[in-house]
This record gives sequence, C-alpha cells and structure tokens, in this order.
Amino acid sequence: MSGFSTDWLALREPADHAARDAGLVAALARALPPQVRAVDLGCGTGSNLRALAPHLGRAQDWVLVDHDPALLAAAKARLAAWAERAEAAGDGLVLHRGGARIAVRFRVLDLAADPAAALAEGPDLVTAAALFDLASDAWIAAVAGAVAEAGAVFYTALTYDGREEWTPPHPADAAIHAAFLAHQAGDKGFGPASGPGATGALAEAFRERGYTIGTASSPWRLGPDEAALLHQLAEGTARAARETGQVAAADVASWSALRQRPGTGAVIGHRDLLAVPSVTRMLA
Repeated sequence: MSGFSTDWLALREPADHAARDAGLVAALARALPPQVRAVDLGCGTGSNLRALAPHLGRAQDWVLVDHDPALLAAAKARLAAWAERAEAAGDGLVLHRGGARIAVRFRVLDLAADPAAALAEGPDLVTAAALFDLASDAWIAAVAGAVAEAGAVFYTALTYDGREEWTPPHPADAAIHAAFLAHQAGDKGFGPASGPGATGALAEAFRERGYTIGTASSPWRLGPDEAALLHQLAEGTARAARETGQVAAADVASWSALRQRPGTGAVIGHRDLLAVPSVTRMLA
C-alpha cells in the first residue's frame, strides 16, 4: 500500500471527523453490544478510533492494524495524548475518556496479503476509514468474506466517490479531474484500485453475504479555515494529473497556481457505509 505521512493524516483529521455522517454513526452504535471488540484496518495514526470511540459503549477493546510500524508508533502517541488518562498495558494502552475504558493493541500486518488474519480474534466490529477506494474489487470481496465469516458488523467512512467541485472554476478542471481518476485507478498495493466504485463494490459484496446495508454522503466542505489542507490536496491532485501525461504541463501548472491562492474552496465527495448481519440485527 502507498504510504501516508503523519503530517498529512493530522492535517486531514478535522475535516474527516466533521464530514462523517452522524446518522450512520448512531446506527452503528445501536448495532453493537455495550462491550465492543473492534478491529481498525489501515488505522494510520488512530483517527478512526478517535472519531468512533466517543459514540460506542463504556468498555471497548480495539486492535489497530497497519503495515507501517512508524504509523502505529504515532498512533500510540496520539491516542495517549487524546485520552484523559492513558496507561501502558504491555505493548498497548488502556485509555480513559468520557467515562469509557478503551483498551488498544497495535498490530503490524500486511493486509494486502491476508485481510482475514486481522480478524482471528472474532471482533464485533470491523472498521476502516479512507481505505477502500485504494483497493481492488477482489480485495474488497476478500474483506467482506472475512468479516462475514467472523459475523461482525462492518463500518467504513470517507470512501472517495469521485465527486469534486473546486472554486473558483478553472478551464482545466474537467481534464485535471479525469487525469486524477485515471491515476487513482492504479495499483496502490491492493490491486487495481476501485476508486469511486468502492462503495458500490462494498455494498454488493456484503449484500451477497446476507448483510443489511446503509450508506450516506460524507463530503469534505473545505474553505478558508482549511487552507493548509486545500493546498496539500491541490498539490497532490496536480502531481497525480501530471504523472498521467494526460494534461498539458502548462494547464496543470496554471490550475495548481490558482488553487494556492486565497479564496480557494472545494467539495470533495465521500460516502460512509454500514453493513449489519441481517440474521442478527437490523438497521434502525
């Protein structure tokens, strides 16, 4: 899987948390037992736990899984700082926040090779954020199969859906976007990426396994308060477009320069998805 820097993950976390659909998070909480065992796939620095834990029960046991030991080390530090009180527990932590006791363990694992290995302990919840648009349909199906075998609830947030609207407009907007989508379809470590088709692939894979599906829109709405994130996002978009060779270099440069100016805004589309085993629970 392509790597992500801790700086980028920290920069996007507030926008990620603001974008999540609150109704789907509430439905997730209703679908889970008071004492929940969760596995977070591709956890990065622990943002998904920080977003979800305040909405779940008072006793939580999390396993955070990532291929990058440096990201797991950063997750451990950031979670300890996020908690009201943090205690060492072997190689993991016990966090106390908002009346909840949250045990956290950290696991280095190559999810691309064997996603089922992360679920060996039989979790109640398998979750991820901003992951599945980077993965192939085949890998998505493998994850769905492993989750269904465990009988777990599945929730993922912030899967890119291909919708983008940048302001002010630029003549190269459509060409840049098409090139970005072409770049995204490349192999990011999980086979040819499904990109904007990921939520549909997830929904189909889980329905085939008898799950009830709920989805909701969770777009980033970025303006002056998110200027640093916008600048980084525009740089990455321009770089991806440039690498495809599908857009003239002068057009990429002009587009990128406009996006670095004050007054830039963007709406970047994502979708959240909740899948609940139909035989045991129904979405409210």
